[in-house]
Amino acid sequence: MQHEIQDERYYVADEAIYDAFFLLLKEKDLEKITVSDVIKKAGIVRSTFYNHYENIPALVTAIEDKTIDDIFSLMKTFHPKDDKDICKSFFVTICGYTMNNPFLANLLRSPRGDKFFEKALMMFHRFVADVTQNTASSRHSKEELSYMIACTIGSTLGVLHKWTNDNFSVPAEAVANILTQAFISGMLPFMS
Repeated sequence: MQHEIQDERYYVADEAIYDAFFLLLKEKDLEKITVSDVIKKAGIVRSTFYNHYENIPALVTAIEDKTIDDIFSLMKTFHPKDDKDICKSFFVTICGYTMNNPFLANLLRSPRGDKFFEKALMMFHRFVADVTQNTASSRHSKEELSYMIACTIGSTLGVLHKWTNDNFSVPAEAVANILTQAFISGMLPFMS
């Protein structure tokens, strides 16, 4: 029981640190966020922060990794079919995640995300390899399919980049419709 309480407290403190960091990203540039800022916003003591992270760069790395894991968890739940509602639901979820994750939104807006995108692209490459390996054969080769999946991922990132640069001025549903139409018109026929 004692161990469970400690695990829960650790998780709660970690979430408070993430939430504080996300709020601070809305107020100031990443480079200007300090440990003092985070602990004040999170309502924790300095030692709690240091029990979780060595410094702000370590926190940023953890948030990068969590963001990539979240994105891949979402991608793994997507089982495309010729169903516009399933596709749209997936892209609405992706849009919502982007809007609610200021770290990801900031990375999509600026070129600062080189390290993050390098990690993400390596994960995308593995994802594409897994998908093409586990996809039943179609009239296209696995190599052609892998390029089409990469194209779909790249175009999705491009749309999200534009949307974040436009400060989410277009409703998420409209962006999801665009991504759904591109997927259904481009990728889905290619897969069959």
